[in-house]
Amino acid sequence: MSLLITIDTDPDFAPKNASPAPERLISGNPSFKTWAQDVSKGEKVLTGVWEATPGETHSIKGTTYEFCHIISGLIEIEEKDGETKTYRAGDSFVMKPGFVGVWRTIETVRKIYVCAYD
Repeated sequence: MSLLITIDTDPDFAPKNASPAPERLISGNPSFKTWAQDVSKGEKVLTGVWEATPGETHSIKGTTYEFCHIISGLIEIEEKDGETKTYRAGDSFVMKPGFVGVWRTIETVRKIYVCAYD
């Protein structure tokens, strides 16, 4: 097993399809696709590619740390009691444990993610 993992930004295998939990949905009818590509540290670190269609949802990280790199699309993230930031292709950001806010997908977004769970 190699300890060097290449993330395929356009995977050729079927994604896991999902939609937001009803209590997280704010507006629209977003759908999600996840192409999980690596699981490490006893399933505490997950890496892959995620895609969402336009819509607005509550984002609540709890104890999760998430790094994101936007491959395509356009989003806005509004932190509760904070500012709103816009991210597009080429941008990277981190949502730290305890983050609470609103995720707005303006144009279908695809991102690389690395999530670390406590």
